[in-house]
Amino acid sequence: MTLETSKTLGGIGAILLFIGVIPFIQYIWILGLVGIVLVLAALHGLESFYSSKGIFSNAIYGIITGVVGVIIAVIVAVASLIANIGNIKDFISTVYPGWNGDWSTLSGLSPTTANVNPSDLIPLISGLIIAFVAVFVVIWVFGIIATFFIRRSLTQVKDKTNVGLFGTAGIILFIGAILIIAVGFGFLLMWIAILLLAIAFFTIKTPTQSMSSAMPPPP
Repeated sequence: MTLETSKTLGGIGAILLFIGVIPFIQYIWILGLVGIVLVLAALHGLESFYSSKGIFSNAIYGIITGVVGVIIAVIVAVASLIANIGNIKDFISTVYPGWNGDWSTLSGLSPTTANVNPSDLIPLISGLIIAFVAVFVVIWVFGIIATFFIRRSLTQVKDKTNVGLFGTAGIILFIGAILIIAVGFGFLLMWIAILLLAIAFFTIKTPTQSMSSAMPPPP
């Protein structure tokens, strides 16, 4: 793969990833997945071009860590739901007094709040809060680890291409993952980092461009 091809794939991939994380648009996440694949292909090309081991492997470690984190988060969420199924059923039985435990019959019943006691909601709410916190912590920790590897990859790319934006994107991405605990601010930083990554890819100078810029102006 040529440097020009890696540059183009990386830039387009980062743009697709930037668009693909926009919420509330159906199936937009597919663009994000395509973007990740293109960026990985670009990093693999850069690793081969510069003969620098670690550019692609660190990025892969980051992606794998992120995927594992999502899987564990789903497992934790399902386990928490199962652990709280008793509290959920008790609450539903209170709201739907005639419920016999068959989930398919709920649509035919009329809810009532006459028998609802605020104290009865404490076990359900506390269980849901614990589940949410557990899932959030898993995503947070694995997100930090994943972006740490990706930052290492981008730092290597910065050193080889002399494009400082790669290092800046890596740092902002890592800081954004740490600040995910601040929810909106952390995600905003990571979104900005992806945009900077796209700009960084398109800023890479190919050998032809480098020679052109080094040639003296005509007399």
